[in-house]
This record gives sequence, C-alpha cells and structure tokens, in this order.
Amino acid sequence: MEYRIIVAGIGTDTGKTVASAILTKALKADYWKPVQAGDLDNTDSHKITGWSPGTIIHPEAHRLTQPMSPHAAAHIDRVRIKKSDLQIPVTNNNLIIELAGGLMVPIRSDFLNIDWVAATGLPVILVSNYYLGSINHTLLSLYLIKQKNIPFLGIIFNGDKNPFTFDVIMHRSGAKCLLEIEKEDTINEGVINRYAAKIQL
Repeated sequence: MEYRIIVAGIGTDTGKTVASAILTKALKADYWKPVQAGDLDNTDSHKITGWSPGTIIHPEAHRLTQPMSPHAAAHIDRVRIKKSDLQIPVTNNNLIIELAGGLMVPIRSDFLNIDWVAATGLPVILVSNYYLGSINHTLLSLYLIKQKNIPFLGIIFNGDKNPFTFDVIMHRSGAKCLLEIEKEDTINEGVINRYAAKIQL
C-alpha cells in the first residue's frame, strides 16, 4: 500500500517533527517540509536526517529566515509564496509531509494550510500534545478536518499522558489513536526506532 500522508499539529511545537521521523522510519518513507520558517541552521529536515538516517529528504519549497507564520516570514524576507511552488515531490516511495504549524496557519494572507491540505486530497495525521487548552485545540482541528472532507487517519499524542484529556478527545471525536509518545529526555535514532515499531496505521 502506498502512503502519502500530511502531518499536522494542533498548534506550534506539538511534536510534529518527532512524529514525522517515526512515520518515515515505520513506512520507509521520504520526507518533505514545504515551508521552513526560521531555525535554518537546524531545520526540521536536518532533524529528520539525524533521527531517521537514510531517509530521502526533499528540499523545502521555501526556506524563510524568521520563526513566524509563513505569510509573515515571507513578507519580511520579501518573498512571495506561490501555490505552484507547493507541488508535491515526485517519488516512488512513501512520503511524509510536515506542515509548518497548525491547520489554520496562513501560508499567505489569502491561503491557509488547511486550503492547501484540502487541495491535495491527501490524508492527515494530527499530532496533539498534552497542555492546558489542548482539548479545545484538538477537537477544533478535528472539526475543521471533517468540515473540509479531508481524509483522516488518526491522532498521535505526545507528552506526559493526561487520561482526562485523552479520554474526552477520543470519546468526543471517535478518532483512532495511532501512537502515544511519552515525554523523552532526548530524541535520537533509538527512540525513533522504538516508537516506529509501535505505531498502528
């Protein structure tokens, strides 16, 4: 079975890159981040290379200098992001695509992540982290995915487990939990391999 999957988060710093590394390892997939905003000396593509050696990395369509939403970072860098820039790489392998931020993050002032995701027709995995407010952010993200008729594979939870949060999200959404990633002191290839053996797609 061929997999081309978009990894979205319920917000910023939810663990999308760790989840993406696990998926690339589990599925022997390539990796692509369409837009990298900030941290150009240690990009998410660099992290994937370290955590999942051998993964084919497709170059970002845009590398922006500021750690901001793509529309703001592009404005500062005097770059215009065109829809045609965001063509999915051609590959015979499985492919994991990591969004920059959450679903409602603007790529341009007139074009959001969710618009691009819906246009691709590809399925989404949502990464949720345990923090105060994550129930609301997770359920709103799932509601949006449903409203846009986007194929949905399930949720990856990240961080110190909160059973109250987990239970209400699963009960209210009916979504599938693909994996629970515990809070790790460090992320390395061994950690990625351990979780790759557990994920259930």
